[in-house]
Amino acid sequence: MAASSTAATPADGLPSRWPLLVVFLVVFIDLLGFGIVLPVMPRQVEPYLEALRLGPLARGGVIGLLFSVFSLMQFLFSPVWGRLSDRVGRRPMLLLSLAGSVVCYALYGWAVTFPPDRATTAIGLMLAARIGAGIAGASVGTAAAVIADCTTPENRARGMALIGIAFGAGFTLGPLIAYCGLGLFGRQPWGVGAIASLLSAVAFVIACVVFRETRRPGSRPAREYPGLSRTAAVLGLPTVGGLVLVYFLSIFAFANFEATLARLTKSAFGMGDDGNFLVFAFIGLMLMLAGGMYRPLAKRLPETALLAGGVGLMILGLATVGAVAWCTRAGPVAGGPLATLFYAAAAVAVAGFACVNPSVSALISRRTDPERQGEVLGVNQSFASLGRILGPLAGSLLFDLHASHTLPFVAAVAVLGGVFALVPRLRRAAERP
Repeated sequence: MAASSTAATPADGLPSRWPLLVVFLVVFIDLLGFGIVLPVMPRQVEPYLEALRLGPLARGGVIGLLFSVFSLMQFLFSPVWGRLSDRVGRRPMLLLSLAGSVVCYALYGWAVTFPPDRATTAIGLMLAARIGAGIAGASVGTAAAVIADCTTPENRARGMALIGIAFGAGFTLGPLIAYCGLGLFGRQPWGVGAIASLLSAVAFVIACVVFRETRRPGSRPAREYPGLSRTAAVLGLPTVGGLVLVYFLSIFAFANFEATLARLTKSAFGMGDDGNFLVFAFIGLMLMLAGGMYRPLAKRLPETALLAGGVGLMILGLATVGAVAWCTRAGPVAGGPLATLFYAAAAVAVAGFACVNPSVSALISRRTDPERQGEVLGVNQSFASLGRILGPLAGSLLFDLHASHTLPFVAAVAVLGGVFALVPRLRRAAERP
């Protein structure tokens, strides 16, 4: 069922810029906390792993668990947050999300203060903090539902682009804030968690002051609580299931690139930590800029055209990155044309992804009953999280299977080729009334 056209202002008449600002902050803080913690987490857990005298395989397993459990919780809880927001409202769920981030990042900061002889306690608390942060951060679908509440169907894609911009801003600024902000705490290990917790607290206060409920009065509250049967029902909706599949496969392909990027820059160009920091900052900056460019494009082109163009750009960019990997298979090169080509290819792939993300969300929202926006968009974000779990796993395994390190990009391009073949069918379905 296609969503009906609704007013572009929330229920209490407050200008829609305030809910959209809070949505931006929620997603930005989620990715900011992610970007602040992840660059230093493997180093902070290392002393505890050494104290436990774990072997290399077990150490890698613990670090991998701390990374992946965040996305796993988002996969499990995104539909829950979305469905509950349809039942009790968007505001309480977003406030609960931000409050949870405050607590969980503070817990992470406390965990790394334990001495190595209490390694089991420290790692257990770090794991609990990552689980809690993942649950708290499972509100992106609810944030997308707020955008759906506050925009007309014609402007929905432009609104959804804010999520991509927030992702890019958080991904870019997180490591930078971690590096600069730790100086405020004398380079203490707990400073990382403290910064992320404080920023979440600021966003919570802003949301409390300016955010009002966007779910309209008179909407029928959801009568059923989330569950597997509800997720299956969402995937069975006309067109929606295909769009969720497209989103999952696109995220899976892009995550192959993200997970192997640091290893590729080392093998191809001999980059150290500082160089990799700049590469990741560049990727985040391109994601933020491309999200800003998407908004005027959405005025002129339909979402299906932007989706097809985005997938095409991802194929071109990732195929070229794979070509760079092949050309440097004999050993790292210092800069030169191949480095320039790598940066250009990465920018093209990121620009394509920045088109796919809001296009899929807008198309799903427009094909969804207004009273089920939170549930359906939550399921979509759940499968995006699944892509972020399986994509890095596949990319990491494929990277070392061939000396050229090209297999992750070959797999990503093959998957995206299948996505590109699906787009015409989705376009025809989206054009039906």
